[in-house]
Amino acid sequence: MLTVWCLYIAAPFVAPVIWGIIIAIGSYPVFRWLKGKLGLSDGLTATLYTLVLLFILITPTLILSGSLIDNAQELSQTMKEGTLTIPPPPESVAGWPLIGEKLSTFWTDTSLDPEGTLGRVEPQLRNFGKWLIRAATGAGLGILMLVFSIIIAGVFLATAKGGRRAAEAVFTRLVGEKGKDMTDMAQSTVTSVVNGILGIALLQTLLAGLGFVAMDIPAAGVLALVCLVLAVVQIDILIILIPLSIYAFSTAGTGAAIAFLIWNIAVGLMNNVLKPILLSRGVEAPMAVIFVGAIGGLVAHGIIGLFVGAVVFVLGYTLFAAWVEDTRITKQVSAS
Repeated sequence: MLTVWCLYIAAPFVAPVIWGIIIAIGSYPVFRWLKGKLGLSDGLTATLYTLVLLFILITPTLILSGSLIDNAQELSQTMKEGTLTIPPPPESVAGWPLIGEKLSTFWTDTSLDPEGTLGRVEPQLRNFGKWLIRAATGAGLGILMLVFSIIIAGVFLATAKGGRRAAEAVFTRLVGEKGKDMTDMAQSTVTSVVNGILGIALLQTLLAGLGFVAMDIPAAGVLALVCLVLAVVQIDILIILIPLSIYAFSTAGTGAAIAFLIWNIAVGLMNNVLKPILLSRGVEAPMAVIFVGAIGGLVAHGIIGLFVGAVVFVLGYTLFAAWVEDTRITKQVSAS
């Protein structure tokens, strides 16, 4: 009863604390490098590193989240009032190869009669609008959770050696003499996922979103959220960036559109360049495991859950697979 009660009391803090642990483990190599360069104590280095993380992550996140909230409120209001307006397509759209003429015709019909053209999918659009409002609200809460988690990560970094001993003691209590090996495996798995998957996804999203804002792309916050989800579940965000680059040629100057295209290609290909470097030790979890963890975490815990769910699910899969393999080997040795 006491255990259940303690878990019930701690439930609101579970997600940010786990996220803080994940951030601390993933960024620990950078923390050690910074400590060696500055020659400061663990506490001072952790404080400085926490402030740097807050500045780097929170500033662009606030910009994109503000755009997401504005987009969601505007879309929801127009759907409730039935005043959804869609601007006509630029004349250059009709000249696009393969899809230009049909797209221009559909776009024109939709701009002239939005309710008639989109009437068949109106319920879905309304549901999407409601989901968007919830996502925007969750984004605001997610920023607060991110700030809280980064501060928690700073505390864990300042006491990293004690945290390591505690983790090893827990694993040893659970699995016996394999405790140290399980601790090492958990650490390497979390580091690989954070740096090779989540870190790249977050960096791609922030850079892509800043490009959307700079080019004044409609619904920049919504598109950034879509890019974030796709990047975390390992789907190439170029499927979003390339159409937007084509759209920019119809709405912006040629020079700006070319710069936006080059920017988007660089951001999209970043995954192919950085992942082999940051995943040097590899994450052997199938894509389906990452997908289920990320989407399940998003549903359960909001934006923060998108990251926490992916890491926790991959870690659980990795440890479970290691436990099963160890059991199989032990049985083979006993049989021989």
